[in-house]
Amino acid sequence: MKKDEPPLEFPDTLEGFEYSFNEKGQLRHAKTGEPFVFNYREDLHRWNQKRYEALGEIITKHVYGLLEKECHLKKVTLPVDATENEPKSFIFMSEDALTNPDKLLVLIHGNGVVRAGQWARRLIINEDLDSGTQIPYIKKAIEEGYGVIVLNPNENYIEVEKTKAQVQLSSDSSDEPAEKRERKDKIQKETKKRCDFYEKYRNPQKEKETMQMYIRDNGSPEEHAIYVWDHFISQSAAENVFFVAHSYGGLAFVELMIQREAEVKNKVTAVALTDSVHNVWHQEAGKTIRE
Repeated sequence: MKKDEPPLEFPDTLEGFEYSFNEKGQLRHAKTGEPFVFNYREDLHRWNQKRYEALGEIITKHVYGLLEKECHLKKVTLPVDATENEPKSFIFMSEDALTNPDKLLVLIHGNGVVRAGQWARRLIINEDLDSGTQIPYIKKAIEEGYGVIVLNPNENYIEVEKTKAQVQLSSDSSDEPAEKRERKDKIQKETKKRCDFYEKYRNPQKEKETMQMYIRDNGSPEEHAIYVWDHFISQSAAENVFFVAHSYGGLAFVELMIQREAEVKNKVTAVALTDSVHNVWHQEAGKTIRE
């Protein structure tokens, strides 16, 4: 029999988790000095996973802070003409990103939970900041005279909690015949009864129902790459633009080439595809792009 699940409520700071990054950029426990432990509560995988995700959100904000404080990048809101109330995203840019006449470096990470400035959250937590973030790339680029733009292709929507009316509407909106719906309702009631019985022993918590509100013109990594190209990269003064595209970022770059072939060929000098998942056949890239 499983233990009762503790509340899914976690600290919102690294200090609250009793962790911090040491001088080597390694995440360590403030009291024991030990690395992060995933199985903090034995036999409670869901709770441990939620704790890990909560820590990951804090680390994302920590990396954003490092991009601004250590790398001296500025946060730029997207869409550029966003109204006060609509969902927004952002990218990071060096002060000279659009004015540097010589060279510009553009970084695109892969898919999943990573956000601007990260290559892999797992590496940040289990190894160190240099392994899991783009910060070494950014610092080296600035040192060598590049302007820098850091994309944020996974920030595609915001989540808002559904109202009671919206939850009720989604459950009542079925077009199924009445007989089939009644049969399904009966099964659901029986299932709920069994769940309620087991809940006395396990007590899993029900999570809030949310809905996704997509960010205009940035609703996917591909859309985001094209949007940043149109509004920033294509307008930069740099004679030479360089990309580092990791994992799904490689697919987003190929899609950018398909959609803006002439512009990209004219402006981009070189691309480093690191463990890229692009496929020029699946993405229907033309002969000139494949070459």
